[in-house]
Amino acid sequence: MIQPTLLQPADRRLAAAAISSILILGSARLLLDIFKTNHQPHLSTIHNKPSPQPIFLSPADRRSFSPAKCNPFEGQWVWNDDHNVTSSSSPSPLYTEDSCPYLVKQTTCQRNGRPDGAYQRWRWKPAGCELPPFEAAKMLDVVRGKRVMFVGDSVMRSQFESMVCMVQAAVPRGARSFDRVPPRKVFRAGGEWDVTLEYYWAPFIVDNHTVHKRLVSLDAIDKHGATWKEADVLVFESYVWWMHKPFINATNYDRYGSPENIREYDVATAYKVAMETWANWLEANINPRRQSVFFMSMSPTHLWSWEWRPGSDGNCFNETYPVEPAGRPYWGTGSNLQIMNIIGDVIGRLRRVKVTFMNITQLSEYRKDGHTTVYGERKGKLLTGEQRSDPKNFADCIHWCLPGVPDTWNHILYAYLLHSYRS
Repeated sequence: MIQPTLLQPADRRLAAAAISSILILGSARLLLDIFKTNHQPHLSTIHNKPSPQPIFLSPADRRSFSPAKCNPFEGQWVWNDDHNVTSSSSPSPLYTEDSCPYLVKQTTCQRNGRPDGAYQRWRWKPAGCELPPFEAAKMLDVVRGKRVMFVGDSVMRSQFESMVCMVQAAVPRGARSFDRVPPRKVFRAGGEWDVTLEYYWAPFIVDNHTVHKRLVSLDAIDKHGATWKEADVLVFESYVWWMHKPFINATNYDRYGSPENIREYDVATAYKVAMETWANWLEANINPRRQSVFFMSMSPTHLWSWEWRPGSDGNCFNETYPVEPAGRPYWGTGSNLQIMNIIGDVIGRLRRVKVTFMNITQLSEYRKDGHTTVYGERKGKLLTGEQRSDPKNFADCIHWCLPGVPDTWNHILYAYLLHSYRS
């Protein structure tokens, strides 16, 4: 097990301040979406699910990936120029900022002035196998007639928008739509597919009394869960909102009886109770014969450059190249092994429902170059010139540029879905 370096108290305070200010973006973006919504779709409409149609599986699809034979989360990043794309790999990037109209300003780093674009050209290559080439139409075929729902915070929102951008070009313009109905975003691919890709804002997964004050209900999930029950594929994520401070205010009705009984929990204990609430909800509400569940491990932060470049005093700003492992896996202090072990233990104790753990943390740890830094938003607005000139205080080393690292997460998710369909 890789042991992280312990943060000093001063570093912890800086981390808390950085994370707190950056995460306000998620809530600000959610409020902006309310005002951007011109109409609300009939989201309660039941899919007229077409009969499953056989899809063509190429030789590469059949032989390239099997979770039993290959760990897709171990490997290396390889440079993907036009001469390095083979029939068994996918080009990088799979889309551009201009080709996808569904990206928010927070992630369009090139449009926001980032001068380099190399971060878009790296491809993840698992050790000992190849991921199947990503094909948008095939992805839609695999989930034909289904609802795919991404649940989590603003990092998960980026993964959702990444997946939308990866498939939208395959859908005729008149057969696709995108609607914002907070706390949800919904992309619909109509016509022959009748697929919806959905995002649901739930940064703690469990219900919360307030987001900014981080007052959560550790044993309450039904408010959120009522929307998730009918999804065919559920992809969950919850991490960085828990990391604001070492302690979090929470209620736990089973132990204290009423919402007035608020207690300060250490984060690890609160996270464990919340994930157990989520696991119990899965066991009670998910039909494993027709529904698939995935959990994304923590998305790493790159707040201190001394971790990969000893003696330096910066962050992810101006980083244009992945971390080189130097003979061993790189693991930064922004990824909490205790939290990783908690979710692994909770998933491991599930009996009726299978959850596929998507361990994207290590592969993403290398990508210090992929963050939005000063080329994103704060409180719903692009950074000013004065703020950009102060990356020590304003660089966002939590969120990712798109196209970018979240596309790889979705490519691996596609490999699992394709394998499941094939099986």
